[in-house]
Formats: sequence, structure tokens, C-alpha cells
Amino acid sequence: MSQTSATTGDGQGDFKLAKERRAFLGACLGALLAAGAGAAAYPVFRYLAPRQKADNGQKVEIPEAELTAGNAKYFEYQGKAAVLIRKKNGDLVALSAVCTHLGCVVQWQKANEQFLCPCHGGLYTADGTVISGPPPKPLEKLSFVVANGKIIVG
Repeated sequence: MSQTSATTGDGQGDFKLAKERRAFLGACLGALLAAGAGAAAYPVFRYLAPRQKADNGQKVEIPEAELTAGNAKYFEYQGKAAVLIRKKNGDLVALSAVCTHLGCVVQWQKANEQFLCPCHGGLYTADGTVISGPPPKPLEKLSFVVANGKIIVG
């Protein structure tokens, strides 16, 4: 005589226990499938959902003493590369450092006072105007103010 039939007698307990196990396993399987579906759907949702806007109130402060004549200071502004230049004549220029052709980060050439896009040879003036190469439009200008020895971009 088996232990199960000795305790239940008529076999109804075995059926009830098997039914409870099936319900439990079904619930576990359902939870596992729901978690898997959620894990698969989340990246799709993040891809299709519109991007959140960058904080338009973001400002970047750079000490004016850090920028000498003819030099450039790269920084991140609203999630993109940007650059602040002090020309040899002392004028300040703040620009996006992202090439308008394919989105490469442009490099400052101090000797020529111009920007070079290393990917396809695009050239820009210190003011961001296209000199040559494939870039379709000039570099984006950024607003800035000079106050209390600091250059505030944004």
C-alpha cells in the first residue's frame, strides 16, 4: 500500500493536491510569461516613445581665465559637444562642436583659427561658417554672456 493512498483512502486527496499543483504551476508560468513579455516590450516602447526634451534652462559656466587668445574649450551642452573659442583678436564665440554633415565632433585648429571635421574633411571658420567640404550648413551658434569673470553659455 502506498503512503498517499493510506492517508487519503479514496484517492480524492490526490486529485485535489494535483489540481492545486497545476494551479500553482499555471500561475508561475503566467507570471514568467508576463515578465518575459514586459522585458521584450520595454525596449520597443523606449525606442518608439518620443525623447524627453533637454532642460532648456541648462547653463554651463566656464571661468573666463581658462580661455586664452586663440584657444578653444570643449564642453557638453544639452547632451551634445560644444566649444567656446577666444579668437586671437579677443572675441568670444560659442558653437555646437557637432559637424552638420554626419555629426562628427569638429577639431579646433589653433594655427589656422578654423575647425576641421576629421571624418570627411569639412572646414569651418572660427564663427562656424562652412569654408569647404561636405557640411551642408554652418555650426549652430550658442548664446552666452560674460559676467563676473565667468562665461555663461545657455
